[in-house]
Amino acid sequence: MLTKTRRPKHLNLLKIRLPLTGMVSIFHRLSGVILFFSIPFAIYLLALSLRSPETFLQAGTFFEHGLVKLLSVIVIYSLAHHFFAGLRFLLLDLDIGLSLKNARLSAWIVVILGFVAFAFLAIWLLAGECL
Repeated sequence: MLTKTRRPKHLNLLKIRLPLTGMVSIFHRLSGVILFFSIPFAIYLLALSLRSPETFLQAGTFFEHGLVKLLSVIVIYSLAHHFFAGLRFLLLDLDIGLSLKNARLSAWIVVILGFVAFAFLAIWLLAGECL
């Protein structure tokens, strides 16, 4: 005899409200993908900048475009978030901070440190641009 279950036939991911710890995990994965796909562009710009003084200036002018600046900001935040979330996950792998209270606290710390590091990097880059 089959029993009827009241499970949904499909799961609507747009209606699920994830806790902060889940959001940090998802953004850690997303930032890793963003950083992975930015590696070829970073290698190209590094190689271009090392060829000659003229190509160094050409690589510098690459960042004057608005879209490139926006993508650079996204990559910088991805780097900051991925770094701090990675440290958080390493601590969790060592069984440090596994309780719900500590997991929530460490997720908040990752978010705050990610934004603070991003702000410092952005200010540093903008200050160097003004000189």
